[in-house]
Amino acid sequence: MSDLLEARGVVKSFPGVLALREVNLRLGHGEVLAVLGENGAGKSTLMKILAGVQPADAGEFLMEGKAVGIGSVREALGAGIALIHQELNLAGNLDVAANIFLGRERRRFGLVEEERMRREARRFLELVGLEVDPATLVSMLPIGKQQLVEIAKALSVDARVLIMDEPTSSLSQAEAEQLFVVVKDLVSRGVSVIYISHRLSEIVRIADRVTVLRDGENAGELTGGEITHEAMVQLMVGRDVDRFYQRTRHALGEVGLEVFGLRTAAYPEHAASFQVAKGEVVGVAGLVGAGRTEMLEALFGVRPALAGEVWVGGERVHIGSPLEAIAAGLALVPEDRKQQGAILNMAVLENASLASLKRDSRGGTFLNREAEQEIADEGIRDLSIRTPGDWQLVRYLSGGNQQKVVLAKWLAMKPKVLLLDEPTRGIDVGAKQEIYGLIEALARKGMAILFVSSEMEEVMGLSDRVLVMHEGAVTGELQKGDLSEARIMSLATGGGGVTMEVKV
Repeated sequence: MSDLLEARGVVKSFPGVLALREVNLRLGHGEVLAVLGENGAGKSTLMKILAGVQPADAGEFLMEGKAVGIGSVREALGAGIALIHQELNLAGNLDVAANIFLGRERRRFGLVEEERMRREARRFLELVGLEVDPATLVSMLPIGKQQLVEIAKALSVDARVLIMDEPTSSLSQAEAEQLFVVVKDLVSRGVSVIYISHRLSEIVRIADRVTVLRDGENAGELTGGEITHEAMVQLMVGRDVDRFYQRTRHALGEVGLEVFGLRTAAYPEHAASFQVAKGEVVGVAGLVGAGRTEMLEALFGVRPALAGEVWVGGERVHIGSPLEAIAAGLALVPEDRKQQGAILNMAVLENASLASLKRDSRGGTFLNREAEQEIADEGIRDLSIRTPGDWQLVRYLSGGNQQKVVLAKWLAMKPKVLLLDEPTRGIDVGAKQEIYGLIEALARKGMAILFVSSEMEEVMGLSDRVLVMHEGAVTGELQKGDLSEARIMSLATGGGGVTMEVKV
């Protein structure tokens, strides 16, 4: 029996870049195929070609052994291939049914039949296990349910191949578990899934087979019991990664950051208190919605704190705005680098020097071009930012290099306390290891580092100590030797009592 989908000898080039070089891919009936690779490996380009978003320069595509043309999204959908983008492609001002049939509205005498669409939508919502009124506005749904609406939309066009690009990147653990159940059910119905994720623990759980791309070429394939974290990393980076989290013990300094009774609008009844020593890396764990991001944003003055005291380096500081936070020696690398961390249509040089423009200006009015250049050169060199030059627009860099530019911007301010919100979200394993190495180097130099992460392996591997949050409060802390998923999850779900005083 032939494969459901096969791509042979796919070639794609962009000006100055050969993105794909004779790439092959095959997908069986009712199979979950994970496609992995570092940023820039070519996997996104290949997926866009399969979905008809971009044309291939060369190559052949077959469905069940028969050649098909995939030159447009319409042709891909006609062949039964649907792409679910990482950034959901839904219209928030329309209801669920309207989104499912967008562009394919049911009409009679030229008028849209809303009730018919809602009746038909229920069938597809049932297929993905989503119990929601089809008349509900999509903007009213949490992100996990919006993801399921996207899948229902794909099924409504009789998709036989679902391409899922980082489907759990914005989901809570409970939502991700529901998604896995849906994928398993779809596979049992004969739908095949191409699954892209940087979370390798998910791949181990869900994939039947793994295809790895490296530098635009096929790097290898893993099946069944061969699918392990170590084997996937080795194929992606082309080398063994013996120590993924490069941490070494070093003496901690005095308290760098001290927080007492911090309350935010997310959970006004609960307060968070904790300390971070100079040279210490403290991870913040918790379920999505625990108030971790709100806490970091309150510390940085992005959103007002309802109550609480903040001390930096032994001195109490007032933080009512990001400017006051910066003046106090804090820096925040936000969760969404594309919306909040970098200006994508500006060059590396302009982004790297953005935070320090006022500090380095001439007479408080004129730009200091020499200082800008020095900051950009230092950031590119010290953080190993891979770019053709400081003139390159940030949007054309890989996710990992975009994150390094954001880090360079704040490190130029010489902060005392570095706040990191999901510092490796959406970047490949090689770039992750570089970010981890940078965090370790900064800690060795005495910087106090507080970071939020939803990746359990990252929290456990990178932290000297872990604070666990639930509904805006710190429900406990765990030292390096006491870390385990079970203990973290117990505290994250409200167990273990509230620890109001944390010692370093």
